[in-house]
Amino acid sequence: MSHQLSATELATRLKSAAPPRPLDVREPGEHQFAALPNSKLIPQRQLPERAGELAEWKDQDVVVYCHHGIRSQHAIGYLESEGYTTLLNLSGGIDAWSVDVDPQCPRY
Repeated sequence: MSHQLSATELATRLKSAAPPRPLDVREPGEHQFAALPNSKLIPQRQLPERAGELAEWKDQDVVVYCHHGIRSQHAIGYLESEGYTTLLNLSGGIDAWSVDVDPQCPRY
């Protein structure tokens, strides 16, 4: 089941003893420009071929993000169909992170 997570909630959870795994579903150029720390990049369109790379994350908290939160919600739908159990959508995406948490993270 997926839930919306604000950027400030994510910032707090990333500092916890068991932080969620960040999954970036944007394109490589977007990821190079701005990304969450320690995030794994798998563009949304590549998820069906590359989902096996996330097998060890299946029962862990995974926060999925994109630019504004739309592609990530679609990616979450796919991952849920593959049996992922705890998926979080970064509400507002990397843009919200830049505005609400890390002003050094570039906006586009």
